[in-house]
Amino acid sequence: MGLYARLGDRAMAADLRPLAVVTGASSGIGYELGKQFAEHGYDLVIAAEHRDGLAEAAQAFKAIDPAVQVEIVDADLSKSEGVTRLYQAIKGLGRPVDVLAANAGVGVWGDFARETELDRELRLIQLNVASQVHLTKLVSRDMVERGRGRILITSSIAGVLPGPREAVYAASKAFLRFFGEALHNELKDTGVTVTVLMPGPTDTNFFHRAGMDQTVAGKGEKGRSRHGGQGGLSGPRARDRPRRHRRQEQGHGRPQRRPARHPEDRRPRHADQDRFVRISHAL
Repeated sequence: MGLYARLGDRAMAADLRPLAVVTGASSGIGYELGKQFAEHGYDLVIAAEHRDGLAEAAQAFKAIDPAVQVEIVDADLSKSEGVTRLYQAIKGLGRPVDVLAANAGVGVWGDFARETELDRELRLIQLNVASQVHLTKLVSRDMVERGRGRILITSSIAGVLPGPREAVYAASKAFLRFFGEALHNELKDTGVTVTVLMPGPTDTNFFHRAGMDQTVAGKGEKGRSRHGGQGGLSGPRARDRPRRHRRQEQGHGRPQRRPARHPEDRRPRHADQDRFVRISHAL
């Protein structure tokens, strides 16, 4: 029986704080999202594979606001049964979901044909793609029936362009980007909003888990949370500042044209270098 069902009075649910469900909430961006929801008056259902990490996260969220109620669901969302278990736990609370933050995901790095393991990539697809569709399907139906709700889907700047040496991961994030944008259009008249989060490299454990510690992104500067700790959302990007300030910071009084490149200088660069240079321009 869920936390709120155990209260013994379902009528109390209407007077309780709004409820947010966050997957992958034990670390990284999901952890930061949980902190944001706790700060803004939400109760939480947090889900991840390992209960110990969730318990620590729950304590941190309660430290932000002692009034926050946190329901922990340890489930392997790379499996259909794990998604079903999470949804059943949500329904057992006897109250509607106001926000779904579909954030859980993993990465795999390496040459697709010669280095990476098929089992890891198939699990990535199950977690990053199939589980997101599964959970979003279940929760969005309830939101549409209610006429209200918000869905946040974590994609990535990696989903903007093809990703050499992270081919499956980048493709999964491209899927989430277009999946979320399509849902945004489909649900525009229902009272349910859909937002796609597109973070750049962030200071989390993601790169270590994906085997990317020695890559350009793994070793480079990353966005941090406004709290200053690891696992944060990307900080303000250059394009969020007035253009004249960006030019001044870069030492330019006015825009300058790039010099033409000699044909011999147009030789291909290493795939990693080319990918992250193009991403930095996109940012």
